[in-house]
Amino acid sequence: MTPEVAVAEVGLADIQEAARLLEGVAIRTPMEGARWLSALAGGPVRLKCENLQRTGSFKPRGAYLRLSRLDESERAAGVVAASAGNHAQGVALSAQLLGITATVFMPEGAPIPKVNATRGYGADIVFHGQYLDQAIVAAKQYAADTGAVFISPFDHVDVVTGQGTCGLEILEQTPEVETVLVPTGGGGLLAGIAIAVKSQRPGVRVVGVQAEGAAAFPPSLASGAPVQLESMRTMADGIAVGRPGDLTFRAVQEYVDEVVTVSEDSLAKALLALMERAKQVVEPAGAAAVAALMDQPTAYATPAVAVLSGGNIDPLLLGKVIRHGLAAAGRYLYIGVVISDLPGGLAGLLTELSDLGASVIDLTHERISPTLGLHEVEVALQLETRGSTHSAQVVGRLRELGYRIVE
Repeated sequence: MTPEVAVAEVGLADIQEAARLLEGVAIRTPMEGARWLSALAGGPVRLKCENLQRTGSFKPRGAYLRLSRLDESERAAGVVAASAGNHAQGVALSAQLLGITATVFMPEGAPIPKVNATRGYGADIVFHGQYLDQAIVAAKQYAADTGAVFISPFDHVDVVTGQGTCGLEILEQTPEVETVLVPTGGGGLLAGIAIAVKSQRPGVRVVGVQAEGAAAFPPSLASGAPVQLESMRTMADGIAVGRPGDLTFRAVQEYVDEVVTVSEDSLAKALLALMERAKQVVEPAGAAAVAALMDQPTAYATPAVAVLSGGNIDPLLLGKVIRHGLAAAGRYLYIGVVISDLPGGLAGLLTELSDLGASVIDLTHERISPTLGLHEVEVALQLETRGSTHSAQVVGRLRELGYRIVE
């Protein structure tokens, strides 16, 4: 089948058949409650934990279905894919299970854990380009040159059908659901879930969520056709796709109620909250649906389901995102405080901060500035606080004590 096949050919019966074929390959991932999100939203919110799927994301659902339907000559020619990591692992695992040779093109700088896992499933890796779109072009050229079958990360009927099995599980696990929020890049998962859900419950609101630095669907939907982004910048590599697929675009047009965007700060805060409150490790893309809920907690009818689409995050990036999330949540405070440059000046400030419950992470002195008096020094402080309210209390109290604050 080609991406040009009409959306109507992906139907509920196809997705149900795919679910039967995927038994023993893709696991039925947990649906977990989220009391903290429920309290924000004013009604039940649950988490569909595709981060706990085999390979750490939803991708094996569509990849295995696609590869399983290749004929003998296609299997003998091998397959080629392009991916920032999750689709790569889905294809590599599926190829290994089916005895097919796999080559994967990945963007330069793809997360190391995703690279290592893909190799661990037996695939050959070729690095090409800065963005996934560039890797896709190279992979398609490789297919043309070698005869290998190109496996689209999203824009194929079998891939959309396989991803739709996640939608079947959502309705089985939360039959009373009113809103489903889905992280969205090229649209394969969103399209599949939307078809599966809307075919059974037309009144359920299905919402796609994109990183605002890589959001191709909003301008595409506004234009009535897929639009190529000129550039992308987001930590959410799993949904950094510069152009919706032709098939997935039509499905989103037909079945999806809305596509919203979330900021980098929102992604970081959501990822941190999922770790702290839900004990779920997700990658930035996997936190997008929760970020949308946290941004506008009362905008979505409950019961709501947020899909955690993936959990493959580089530990180095995880550390950076945690720090960013703490800062975005007001847990870090960066201020300058002007104090006396006489003995005891710094000690007095540190004593006050200790009494206020603020922990000093780092500090530096600035003595050369036209705004400072002869016997003054500015202390640049990085503080750890309990949140934005506590930070405001710290600043307010220092001002009450007569300190001059430079924010």
